Amino acid sequence: MSALTSTGPGPLPDPTRPEVGAALFSTWSVGTPERQRAAVEAIATTWDNRPWPSPDLLSYNVYAGTDGDTLMHHSQWTSEAAYHAFFRTRRQERNDAIDSAVPDIKRLGLSHYQRYRSFSAPAAPVGTADPGLIVLAEIDFDDPDPRLRRAWVDLVIEALESEPDPGLLAADFHLIVDGEGHLSTDRARVLTYARWTGAEAYEAAMAADGPRAGSSAWDRVRDVPGLVGSTSRGYRFQRSFVPRSAP
Repeated sequence: MSALTSTGPGPLPDPTRPEVGAALFSTWSVGTPERQRAAVEAIATTWDNRPWPSPDLLSYNVYAGTDGDTLMHHSQWTSEAAYHAFFRTRRQERNDAIDSAVPDIKRLGLSHYQRYRSFSAPAAPVGTADPGLIVLAEIDFDDPDPRLRRAWVDLVIEALESEPDPGLLAADFHLIVDGEGHLSTDRARVLTYARWTGAEAYEAAMAADGPRAGSSAWDRVRDVPGLVGSTSRGYRFQRSFVPRSAP
């Protein structure tokens, strides 16, 4: 029998959990900060008052974009097949309940990733405490060979280990998976889930005259053949939903 969800905000998810066979990320556009807050409340009401949908769902996490418009959803499943079972039987009813409270939500897409490697700053606190800012970056390549993406991630981690960014707590690098049905994609993409102490530290690291400028290690990252561009958004953690029996 499925347990109820926990009622507290819960800790930030651990992207390195070995049980995670499928990490799913999706984005909603809701329009305004007021609608962001209302959508988070509607999600919490919907999930807190229904049975946990599957033992194969390890956590479901919601983040609000610093743009005042987007919500990011990050769910951890034991497998993609388990997600599709939820999609067929329980997902629409929950979305309908949320839409009745906050109409006209735009769902911008859902993608399936698997974690490849992670980086943690030596001085970063142990555990899953809420950082000041979470940045989700999507890096696109024009070559479908996954070895190129893995090599790029290896270079990034090498650069972070030799020239760490002040304020970066951890970064988890995921490779996109060509999944079933509506999750299938022809994109060659890396997704980075990075935890920062705050927006100021992130903006300083990304600045044209910041610590990465003129760095030979970061030049190698930028000059990888097949790298065609990237986009990123900042988020703040809102809620984590987990089975009541989960630690």
